[in-house]
Amino acid sequence: MSNIWIKKPMSAYEADIKKSQLKRVLGKWSLTAIGIGAIIGGGIFVLTGTGAYYHAGPALALSFVIAGIACVFAALCYSEFASILPVEGSAYAYAYGTIGEIFAWIIGWGLILEYAMGSMTVAVAWSGYFNKLLKMFGLHLPDFLTSDPFSYAGEGFSMNLPALLIVLFVISILVKGTEGASKANNFIVMLKVSAVIFVIIAGAFFILPENWTPFIPAPEMVKDGDVLKEAYGWKGIISGAAAIFFAYVGFDAVSTQAGEAINPKKDVPFAIVASLLICTILYILVSLVLTGMMHYSDFNPQGAYPDAIKAPVAYAFEIASKSQTGISHAITSGAGYIITIAATVGLISVLMVMIMGQSRIFLGMSKDGLIPKTFSIVDPKAGVPRKNLFILGGVISVVAAFTPINKLADMTSFGTLFAFTMVCVAVWILRKREPNLQRNFKVPALPVIATCGILINTYLIINLSWEAQTLSFSWLIIGMIVYFLYSKRNSKLQNGGFGETFKAEQEPLQEVDIDLEDKD
Repeated sequence: MSNIWIKKPMSAYEADIKKSQLKRVLGKWSLTAIGIGAIIGGGIFVLTGTGAYYHAGPALALSFVIAGIACVFAALCYSEFASILPVEGSAYAYAYGTIGEIFAWIIGWGLILEYAMGSMTVAVAWSGYFNKLLKMFGLHLPDFLTSDPFSYAGEGFSMNLPALLIVLFVISILVKGTEGASKANNFIVMLKVSAVIFVIIAGAFFILPENWTPFIPAPEMVKDGDVLKEAYGWKGIISGAAAIFFAYVGFDAVSTQAGEAINPKKDVPFAIVASLLICTILYILVSLVLTGMMHYSDFNPQGAYPDAIKAPVAYAFEIASKSQTGISHAITSGAGYIITIAATVGLISVLMVMIMGQSRIFLGMSKDGLIPKTFSIVDPKAGVPRKNLFILGGVISVVAAFTPINKLADMTSFGTLFAFTMVCVAVWILRKREPNLQRNFKVPALPVIATCGILINTYLIINLSWEAQTLSFSWLIIGMIVYFLYSKRNSKLQNGGFGETFKAEQEPLQEVDIDLEDKD
């Protein structure tokens, strides 16, 4: 059993970098845009409604503050790792070289949960905004084609067809290459950040102070499907932070693209920190505006505005327009169109980044032999793992078409929190074991930062719903079974050291990535 802790040597990572078929086309601003592209969307356009109604009320802003603080500690640890190991795989790759294979596998398995569930959540959310957009133009899809079987009020077959189709559309973009996908993402990021700033400025004029009173509502039971759950109060603020946490996964997505960064040791840490800080500020401001415009109780999916929880920002402006006249009415009415269009387009970049991140994690795990070789085959022309992407697209699209959004979001948060906790542990261990490694970025006061990251992220895991915890721990148990039945037996390190993947020259890795001119 002792060999389950075998570590991947640094020379093996050097070999990976030399032999990589991925194309290094991403500069620091493209990487930052990838982070923002993943972060701005899921939280602002989707989870603000569920966070306000099921958890914190107007105090959702405090939930975003707590989640942001928890992310800062993890982001700093990610940044140090990225400056040491500029390879695809994110936290999985970091753990493999520092703690051991079993630990890396657990993190990798958790990241699969994080990215796959995150992609499905965003696909379902996109469907909500897309349907809202169609209705604005007088079009309407039948309910059985826009509802999963668990949410469908009618009888007979139902599926979320738009959620399925948007995943397939994104896959069609990603298989053509990273450079083209990055350009598309940059454009979409500019569009939706502009829309978010518009929401903050325009929405501020329609805030009703009474919607913030009380700012922290007294605890009460709310109905979530057929289950009653406690919401609001300080416990609701904490559970809200846990539930919305996956919205911050974007900076983790930056690290998954390190294998395609022009100057990864410098630019990846920059992009991680920059995207996190920018988006945390935007999240806080939007949540304040949203709960000021629309009372948190109105996000009830069984209330007067049942679709508001799927497209909360657009509905807030729509409701505000009903009580306005003249210019104010024109602004709020027009805002609904602007926000719905921006969210519908903007969520595409979130989905794009999350599927890209998932495919690169699979790529890293496959190269090490822990999952089938199919996932590490890179198309030489496009420079991306096309088979990997096609398989992912098939699975994500089908699950998104048949699963409710709230179940997906909570499980995604577990995967994110778990990975962040493990990175905080791993970077501390590596600092102790390998103090002389070159680090272009070092976490200041590492014992304090790492400890805070571990404690806060663990605490947020504890405050996830019981159902999410049960399903997520069941996922980890399944992962352990897969590891001992397949991954351990097929691991390249377990079967003869470096194996074919890690054959490389014995001379030190050339620092070719440091002096290249940034394409941005």
